[in-house]
Amino acid sequence: MELPAVNLKAILLVHWLLTIWGCIVFPGPYAWANFTILALGVWAVAQRDSVDAISMFLGGLVVTIFLDIVHISIFYPRAGLSDTGRFSAGMAILSLLLKPFSCCLVYHMYRERGGELLLHLGEAAASGQLPASPRPPPRLPPPQSLPQGADLAPETGLQEQGGCGLWAPG
Repeated sequence: MELPAVNLKAILLVHWLLTIWGCIVFPGPYAWANFTILALGVWAVAQRDSVDAISMFLGGLVVTIFLDIVHISIFYPRAGLSDTGRFSAGMAILSLLLKPFSCCLVYHMYRERGGELLLHLGEAAASGQLPASPRPPPRLPPPQSLPQGADLAPETGLQEQGGCGLWAPG
């Protein structure tokens, strides 16, 4: 299934508009979280070839999905909600519902800009075998032991006494 070609500016415009309307009833942390991520989206638009910008925007969208769930569930007014308040809450919920789809579109843009999969599980599932594991770290030689009563700190003038880790002036 091929994703439709959607401009990043259109995604930003839709989420900006829904965030503006959602801020009528959910000010404060909801606004800070969403406008910060939209600023990362503006950076991704300005830096058309930057993988970092689009990956930060994608990660921020994923994080704001969880933050929006928390904000809406905690700060949703239970009683006395006006028509404007219901509209605002509805737009915040619509923004939350659109974010997973936006994440899929932004992830497609991330891949187009040269971003790579963090987990290469698709290759393992397609071929029926696990990807090659990295080489094990090289083995270090065993530590050399010093003879009993050896002077370990000659510059301080201290010597070990009795082999039990006590130090005394030599």
